[in-house]
Parts: sequence; C-alpha cells; structure tokens
Amino acid sequence: MRKLKLVGFIAQSVVLAAPIFFTGCKKGQENNRTWSVYKADAGSSNYSPLDQINVSNVAQLKPAWTFAIKDNATGTRPSQANPIIVDGVLYTTSASQHAYAVNAETGEQLWSFDPFNGGESGGEVNRGLTYWENGTDKRILFTANNQLFALDASNGKPISAFGNGGKVDMRIGLRDTSENIYVSSTSPGIIYNDLIIMGCRVPDVYGAQPGYIRAYDCRTGKLVWTFHTVPLPGEPGYETWSKDAYKVVGGVTNWAGMSLDKKRGMVFLALGSPSYDFYGTDRKGENLYGNCVLALNAATGKHIWHFQTVHHDLWDYDLPAPPNLVTLQRDGKSVDAVAQITKQGFVFVFNRETGEPLFPIEERKVPASNLPGEQASPTQPFPVKPKPFARQWITETDLTSYSAADHDSLVREFKSMRYEGLYTPPDLKGTLQLPGTRGGGEWGGAAFDPATNYLYIKSNDAPDIISIIKGDQTKVSSESAAKSSLSSQLGTTERFAKADQYLNATGYKTWKDPSGNPAIQPPWGTLHALNLSTGEYEWQIPLGNDESRQIKGAPETGQEGKAGPIVTAGGLIFISGTEDKKLRAFDKSTGKLLWQTTLPALANATACTYQAGGKQYVAISVGGTKENPAGYVMAFSLP
Repeated sequence: MRKLKLVGFIAQSVVLAAPIFFTGCKKGQENNRTWSVYKADAGSSNYSPLDQINVSNVAQLKPAWTFAIKDNATGTRPSQANPIIVDGVLYTTSASQHAYAVNAETGEQLWSFDPFNGGESGGEVNRGLTYWENGTDKRILFTANNQLFALDASNGKPISAFGNGGKVDMRIGLRDTSENIYVSSTSPGIIYNDLIIMGCRVPDVYGAQPGYIRAYDCRTGKLVWTFHTVPLPGEPGYETWSKDAYKVVGGVTNWAGMSLDKKRGMVFLALGSPSYDFYGTDRKGENLYGNCVLALNAATGKHIWHFQTVHHDLWDYDLPAPPNLVTLQRDGKSVDAVAQITKQGFVFVFNRETGEPLFPIEERKVPASNLPGEQASPTQPFPVKPKPFARQWITETDLTSYSAADHDSLVREFKSMRYEGLYTPPDLKGTLQLPGTRGGGEWGGAAFDPATNYLYIKSNDAPDIISIIKGDQTKVSSESAAKSSLSSQLGTTERFAKADQYLNATGYKTWKDPSGNPAIQPPWGTLHALNLSTGEYEWQIPLGNDESRQIKGAPETGQEGKAGPIVTAGGLIFISGTEDKKLRAFDKSTGKLLWQTTLPALANATACTYQAGGKQYVAISVGGTKENPAGYVMAFSLP
C-alpha cells in the first residue's frame, strides 16, 4: 500500500413567490425524517429511515405533485440535482444552475434565484446545494459557474455580508491569476460547524488549475484553509511528480463530492486524475494526490491519511462518487469504515480512522506504455475482495452478435486495437478501455443500508476507445483548451501541449455497435447488492431495458446510467437514470421489481425521500436540456 501519514461579480435576480414559515420541530426529529443534506446525510449514505412507503404498498405509489422549471436550460445534460428538504421546504437547483425553494407538500414555488440575471448559464453541471443554520440565521449555499453564493433560506436573497455582496469568486486563491482561469463546482460542499468545505472542477487540459480543497467561513465567506491536491515544494507528495510540475499541472479535483464524520472531525474526499487525462509525459511519477481517497482534518485541512487507487492515471479513472461512510462487522465487532466505488468497478474499504484496508489489496503488474517518454506505473492496486462489480476483461466472443456481419466487423476492429486488459495504456494504434470513462461506478454513487451492512451499486458496462495522434505542432490557447475540455464529454478531441511535441488525444468515445449500443454483449447496466461485512454479492440484476435489442426469453439488456440508488427502512431501493426514462422501486432483499413509472424525460439524477405533513414522498429531478428545456421536480406518494 502506498500512502503517507502525518502526525497528527455577476448580477443576479430573485423571485419571491410566497413567504416561507419555518415550522417548529426539533432539528434531531427533522433530520430523522427529511433529506436535509446532499445524498441524505454527511456520510453520503443515500439512506432514509422512513418506512411509510414499503414493500407491501409501494405498488400504490402515485404522482403527488410536479414542479415545472421554466428557466430555459441551454445545456446538453439533464438536471443532476439531488434536492434537500429542511423544515417542510424542498431546495434544489435546475440544469441552468438556478436555485429554487418549493413547498415540499404541494410543489408550490416559494422563491427562485437566478445567478445570471437572465443570461445563459454556460451549461455547467450543478448537483445540489447546502443548508447551514446558526440560530435564526439560515442559509442556502450553492455554486453557479465559478461563484459560491450564500442566500437567505427564507427568501432567496443574497446575504450581503458573505464575500462580495453575497458571493465568493472561487477563482481567487488558485495557482494563477483569477481572470485567466476556469473553475466550477459540480457537487455541493459539506458543512463542518461554521465552515463550508468545497471541492471544484477544472478543464482536463494542459495548463488547467490544480483542484485545491478549500474551506470558507459560512458567515463571512472568508477563506479559512486550503489543501494543495498537487503538492507544493516541501509538502508531502511533491516527490511523486516531475520537478516543478506544480507550476503547470492541473486537475486532481474533488468534483465528485465528499463525506464527513463530524464526531471525529474528519472529511473524506474522492479525488480525480491529474490533467491531462490520457497523456502524462509532463508529470512523471505516481502523482499524489491524484485518484486518492483522502482524509483531512475538517477544522484545519491537515492531512490524516490517503490511499491512491490509480498510480499515474492515463485513463480518466477519477474517483467518481463521494466515499460512503459505513459500518461493518468484523469478528463480532462493529468497525467504522470508508467504502469507495471506482470507475474500474472496484470497491475499496478502509478503516475510517487509520486508512488501513479492511480487505487485502495487491499491487499487480500491468502493461507498459509504448509511447516515447511515457512512464506508466508498472503496478496498480487491486482489491482481492470484493470482486469487481463491472467487467474488466473481454474476448471476441463477448462482442455484439445480433448479426454475423456486425460481429465480424467488430472482431476486425477489436483485433486492430491494443488491448491487454485493465490498465492497457493509450497507444498510437488505439487502445480499448474497459470499463470506459463512464464506469463501472459513476457520480450517482452507492447507497448504504446500516440495518444490513449492504452497499447497493449501479454499474455500467461499456468499452471506450482512446487514440493518441501526432498533432500539427499548433499550440492551443487557454480559451480554446477550456472549450475543448467542456466538449470532450461528447467525444471530441483534447489537445495536449508538450515542450517538444504536440499530441491529440481522443478519449471519452464509447465503442458502439451499428445499432448505437455498446459493442459488447449485455447487460450494459447492472444493480448490485454487496454485503460489506463478507465482501460477497447477494444479488445482481440488469437495470433498464432496450426492448429492440432484448432477445426473446433473455434477461433485460440493462442500460447505462449515472444516477445512483437510494435505500429505505421500508425495504426499498429507488433508482432512475436509464435511457428508458423509468423510475423503479426494488425489494432491497431480493432485487425484485415492485413498482415503476415512466417519466416525461430522462431523470439523470439521484432521487430523495422525505416526510412532510405526516406523509412520505419520493422526489426526483427530471429533464432540462437544450433540446427539451422544460425541467421538473416530481414527487410521488401513497394515495
């Protein structure tokens, strides 16, 4: 195991639709029956103790209300927001990064906040917001592009005492001059006492900023501490990079989110890969803290422990979701732990306090790079248990075979690429990557059931093709580089600069069959139930279905999806995110489908569940794209 231990201003507008009256209930009771934090709680459990909706009555679930969002989304991705509910109010963000407060019982809008004052949002992703209170001071904190806003929770108006008129510029305090850099934050921050701890996202290109972790005062917006994810000279981990790499290398961001153990005062972060994603000649070494599970002192930002899941990443194998804070049984004793899913399909499990693995991890030899100057790591860490939840190896027989001609064509393409299994480095002849950049695991993350110690995971099975191509010796401006990164998820080309050579790297490209499905046999999406105490899977089922490709009598095809599951004390799992636009409920013990409904658009978001007015609701963000600008929050309940 390789790890270090240390002792120890844009305009905006507000629309107020109705006054908000905070109902009186004790905060402990409120937290017990609502979803007041992104992903349910500070431990990212995606778990609810509610059981009014349960296995015996979930088939009766009906639409309760629909809140239509009309802020004209301009991006290409549906809303990914996971709403939070506090004192009978549902707070959420739209695909256009506007903030909304809605009556959680009726869906009536209470207020809205437009951080762009009618302008376009730029298409960035926002997965939710954060609630903070101290006495009568109650605030909503969220990001839009590079700004961190603090709003009055009762009316949506900016808190003038926070930062510069209600916002903090997150470009300030990074490596380079703020006017020339790009940064955003896809996942909401997390609260520790009066601090909001924030990660960020930067473009995955040469010259991008490093993704520092920062904590701000919730009252004033003042920066309190910073952790350098690309270490500076004299800091532990600096020696794992080329000399002076910190001056030019970026990435290593916490775009996926974080979890908090308030009792221990520890924050746990899932870090991404260094830039650039597929080419690392300018960053020789293991590149700490890239691809690390990182534990910090939440009050000071000091390093406690870390574990690197990929050394010198060349595959965009960012850690895709917040660590789950879990408790499992060992030798008759309860052990507090951290479970981290990965794009590769691994589950790493560590002792929460020390970072020691709770299942063995082996450093295994992996293929070497053929690119001049590239020094891929000779080994990578492989958990012995649990087994991978995604496919990591295929042969010709695993390719699509709906027709002989299609299969033969795919076999020829398969043979033309370099493929030696997991961690085959990018190559000039093209490299087959499985799992691809969309996992395995994705940002929806896993759900942990404390009653059973089960971890529920949604996985994707789809290969990618990475190509390294000699470029035209033309350096790219920072502006065009940023645009390249933002469009790279669509499969376009990223350009990487080097002192004596320029290369193009084409990644994020799913290898598909002629029908547009992944070029391998289904299932392409699976839901898993993993017993964390034993490291064994209890059940696995395909999730989603392409009826046009389902062979008669065969299981459903499964579909790719990024939303994660939630689990409840009512014995249920709720999950969406598949291309068939369905929200489903399963029996958590068996994986049996108990209920499903077809939504008006793709729900590429994780659901939430809460109690308001004595009734349990399941709510989810739906739609919101350039092609279909209307977005919704839809809530379901029993009759």
